Amino acid sequence: MTNVLIAYFSASGVTKNVAEKIANENNYDIFEIKPVETYTPADLDWTDKNSRSTIEMNDKEFRPPIKEICDVSPYDTVVIGFPVWWYTAPTIINTFIESVDLKGKTIKAFCTSGGSGIDKCVSDLQDTYPELDFAKGMRFMGDVSKASEWIEK
Repeated sequence: MTNVLIAYFSASGVTKNVAEKIANENNYDIFEIKPVETYTPADLDWTDKNSRSTIEMNDKEFRPPIKEICDVSPYDTVVIGFPVWWYTAPTIINTFIESVDLKGKTIKAFCTSGGSGIDKCVSDLQDTYPELDFAKGMRFMGDVSKASEWIEK
């Protein structure tokens, strides 16, 4: 198997739990994409047009700063996990992608969502970064039993 990194952003802990399960059950390395300024519940209130997340998601050029980056050079596959915000990946995922060199790597995205799927998220990322190799994504809602099969195929 190729070297795999699970890089994830989690605002409420749901994506973190899924990422940790995938990493722990398959002995993959893991990296948390942390914003410099932690999101509060008020920041995540999607019904508030003035909430931080709404403002960020309405500005496709905005890149929330992250606390640190990781060296992705040892990995052949980078799996990026996130919650779905406004039917796509949160803009902090763009910050991560633009902070590391993913050229030549297989990139697989997974999302956690009770309703939205992953296809539009991956399509949006492919459109934004056409030079990168995004494989088919996967949505997880707790059960990660098919994660290694998806990642390793």
